[in-house]
Amino acid sequence: MDSPDLWAGLPTLEDPPGEDDTAPDVWEDPIPLTGRRERPSFPAHVLPAWLGEFVTAVAEETQTPVDLAGSVALAVLATAAGGRSVVHVRGNWREPTNLYTVVALPPANRKSAVFALLTNPLYEAEKQLKTAMKPVIVEAELTARLAKEAADKAAAKAASADGDKRDDMVATAVGLAQTADTLTVPAEPVLLADDSTPETVTSLMAEQGGRLSVMSAEGGIFDIIAGRYSGAPNMEVFLKGHAGDRLRVNRQTRREYIDAPALTIGLAVQPDVLRDIGKVKGFEGRGLLARFLYSLPVSTVGDREIITDPVPEATAATYTARVIDLTLSLAEWTDPAVIQLTPEADAALIAYQKRIEPQLKARGGKLGHISNWAGKLAGATARMAALLHLAEHGGNGYAHPVTEDTMRAAIELGDYYTAHALAVFDVMGADPVLSRARSVLEALRDNGWEDVSRRDVFTVLSRSEVPTVADLEPALALLEDHGYLRSYQPERTGKRGRPPAPRLTAHPSLRHGGR
Repeated sequence: MDSPDLWAGLPTLEDPPGEDDTAPDVWEDPIPLTGRRERPSFPAHVLPAWLGEFVTAVAEETQTPVDLAGSVALAVLATAAGGRSVVHVRGNWREPTNLYTVVALPPANRKSAVFALLTNPLYEAEKQLKTAMKPVIVEAELTARLAKEAADKAAAKAASADGDKRDDMVATAVGLAQTADTLTVPAEPVLLADDSTPETVTSLMAEQGGRLSVMSAEGGIFDIIAGRYSGAPNMEVFLKGHAGDRLRVNRQTRREYIDAPALTIGLAVQPDVLRDIGKVKGFEGRGLLARFLYSLPVSTVGDREIITDPVPEATAATYTARVIDLTLSLAEWTDPAVIQLTPEADAALIAYQKRIEPQLKARGGKLGHISNWAGKLAGATARMAALLHLAEHGGNGYAHPVTEDTMRAAIELGDYYTAHALAVFDVMGADPVLSRARSVLEALRDNGWEDVSRRDVFTVLSRSEVPTVADLEPALALLEDHGYLRSYQPERTGKRGRPPAPRLTAHPSLRHGGR
């Protein structure tokens, strides 16, 4: 059963027909404009065995949809590999291996518990990185301090020197100062951040060599990006952090340069958050919403078992060891490890691209109304293929190319996220024709019209949603195709002048305000 929280407040399109004894024509039941999108379950079987077993076991113990653990698991892999590896698709096309994932579930779905089980190994890996780096940091701090002290002493001596000695001492002081200036102290390793501000994320990424992960079982990061606490949206780091585009911040208080940022985001939010972010000005226009892989599973609340099997110790131990090993083995890479595709894997991706491309057409394409999102699907699929490959082979995955089977597994994930993205963008109101058709249905019900002109319908609609009568026509055509309306040409009342404009007859269920 679909969660009532997700669909609450949306217009009901599947209205039962009413009866109209005065209507001479027979009306059939209207065809729903959109049924609730089919949303397949997360295909955990495409994951490497050690990961798929853990994801399935977590879903069983917590009695949560496998989609939650599955999407968080991909974000965990992206945290381990992001900024440290790229996948070379073909030609000059390379994709970084960071991802943005978001799962939407109502309250009481144990999102925090699942997050903890999946992300604990990352915190352990971070702890081990800090322990290993501590002696290096201490030595670098001491070296930098001694170098600065030596430079300061040399500068003081040069300032008080006389005659010919002064020039030599100034030159020595300058050399020591330049040496001291080149010495840097490494930052303490940080893999994960919570709902941080854009400024904090940028600074942390600059310190961490360009990579960072924001993982949270809440959706507060969207409020932060939208500027609800700062007064102005600030999404630059989140846009460039996904694409890997050069990021430079020049302000009076700070200057930060990141040549290849790699930000990973893994979130679990309530469905209402998705509906709200769809209304935030700039999120869609600048492409932020197009960067996320969306999962909208059916809530298990009400159908959960009380006594469940815990995650087997061996399964948990293997998961922990593999995540830590992947994270640590890639941590030292400064130039990212390059993962190649086999010709067969590339052929599979090409066939997938050819399947997607016609669906992006603005008119008639299944994905036309979400083409900003779907246009990034091939790249996201290549990223997922690289992550599945690294999960299978570990940190030396660069020594082996991605196989056709791994690419087909990633394509199955791509199809999964496509089905869920269509449902999510429905909730966000991304299809303007469908949204306007819903508004027309509400207007017809509210006014109880049996026979109405297009102009009258247009008059009661919001100009912000339907600016012109021409914008109304596709919505009316959609409603007529689905049997909610009939268009007819009235007879002339005189022999001269223009013929009367076509009019609309509403389905009896709309005239009776059926629900």
